[in-house]
Amino acid sequence: MDSDHDGAGGRVSAVSVVYELRDLPWNKAVKQTAIDKRPVAGPVEVGPLGLVGDTQADRRHHGGPGKAVYAYADEDVAWWEAELDREIKPGLFGENLRTHGIDVTGAEIGERWSIGEDVVVEVTMPRTPCRTFAERMDERGWVRRFSVANRPGAYLKVLQTGAVSAGDEVRVLFRPEHGIVVGDFLTGADPARMRTLIDAFAALGLELDPAIRRVAQRAIRRG
Repeated sequence: MDSDHDGAGGRVSAVSVVYELRDLPWNKAVKQTAIDKRPVAGPVEVGPLGLVGDTQADRRHHGGPGKAVYAYADEDVAWWEAELDREIKPGLFGENLRTHGIDVTGAEIGERWSIGEDVVVEVTMPRTPCRTFAERMDERGWVRRFSVANRPGAYLKVLQTGAVSAGDEVRVLFRPEHGIVVGDFLTGADPARMRTLIDAFAALGLELDPAIRRVAQRAIRRG
């Protein structure tokens, strides 16, 4: 399973955790959201369910081990800032890690990164835009715009805990070489590529996150 990608990577430009839980009207009720994340200084411990000091208010849709950490790239932020003509501060998209120099949208599902001295994470799936994100951004047609732009950022599973800080190096430790990347989902999952993904994980003896496995299986059935 070893795959040497030494030297491929970048760095963490900001680390963000939830600032405060916010109430959001939802189907004649109110639910809480933890999307309001803001950057913090100093090392932040990372556990199996994410960053210490962060909160996952809705683990059914936005949390759990497979979505423990959300990463978004400075390069994609720069594109959005030009597109929206506004500043996208760290944490505005609800991301925990803002990265620089590593291709997040082009990361393969199952790719593993080291962050800083101790943390190891696995790329599990893209972020799917939702109503909460749309409320946060207050941009017309945001869910569709974000999907079509196909710059989703990546959810990460924590394989090895430790601490992260702004400025930490991010290195690609392992790449499965199946070619299915984070950007292969929001605009429509291709059945043949989804079959390749499932078969590759089986051949490598890796565990495909249940959420992305369901997406792949639905695409295969439709195909």
